[in-house]
Amino acid sequence: MKIRYDPKNKVLHILIREGEVTDTDEVAEDVWVEYDEKGDIMGIEIWNAEISNKLLFENQKNYKTQYTQRY
Repeated sequence: MKIRYDPKNKVLHILIREGEVTDTDEVAEDVWVEYDEKGDIMGIEIWNAEISNKLLFENQKNYKTQYTQRY
């Protein structure tokens, strides 16, 4: 999983799996889900997201630490 934030455009992208996105669906206002050909979720994009880069970096670092400790 990778998390990217574009502060200029205020877009948060959560990449769950690498691969070709074949469909997208707006599941809520400014929240888009990306799917592969089998209908599995590939990523999530949130528009108009205002997040500090420091907060995003800390959350991603904490996730990696927790994931590593579990597996």
